[in-house]
Amino acid sequence: MTPFTLQGEALRLDATGALWWPAQRLLAVADLHFEKGSSFAARGVMLPPYDTRATLLQLGNLMRRYDPATVVCLGDSFHDRKALERLARDDLARLATLATARDWIWVEGNHDLGLVPPVGRVVDELALGPLLFRHIPALAPTSGEIAGHFHPKARVATRAGTFSSSCFATDGRRVVMPAFGAYTGGLDVLDPEFPPLFPRGFRVLMAGRERLHLFPRAALLPVPDRPSRLDPEFPRAGARKGG
Repeated sequence: MTPFTLQGEALRLDATGALWWPAQRLLAVADLHFEKGSSFAARGVMLPPYDTRATLLQLGNLMRRYDPATVVCLGDSFHDRKALERLARDDLARLATLATARDWIWVEGNHDLGLVPPVGRVVDELALGPLLFRHIPALAPTSGEIAGHFHPKARVATRAGTFSSSCFATDGRRVVMPAFGAYTGGLDVLDPEFPPLFPRGFRVLMAGRERLHLFPRAALLPVPDRPSRLDPEFPRAGARKGG
């Protein structure tokens, strides 16, 4: 875990893409996109149907490590509003087990707007102390905001060649979290969507095998714009509407 301070609160950022707030025993993850694989299968793109299970197993590992009292899922937890209908019984049971005896909070996202999960509670956004958890970052200057939606990804040059991965993007006043879901793609932090969120500049914490690596904006290279079978619909522009 990488120490990080936001509005005076001591947080920890995990290489898996999760955020841990020790004082509140709160674990936050963004953009799980449960049942994305089955959504693509319905459109003729055949993918292994195990993305929900893989995401739940990864989340379960984190919960065993930190034993959170509160879990906050920052929107787009389900890939679409019919995802629950496609969710396997075993995966639904895993989700129910993870949520047992915890305050499980679903922040509503644009993909799962109006969906009511069978466990936990749904909120538009969550204000807790000096921090505000929401799905889509506000365009107005904001302090203490923790958001998702954009699936930030970055690329840098190293001695061994170029390296790209999902990342946290922050200017010290707000944080945009990486997507946690197994089948989620990423949007280059050099995309025009990001500068309005960080008018004073930003830095990224990129996910390595075991830890996060900090890089300033000036060290970043463009991520090659390669079409992805997993995210052909992920917008290059206008991500605020579609992310």
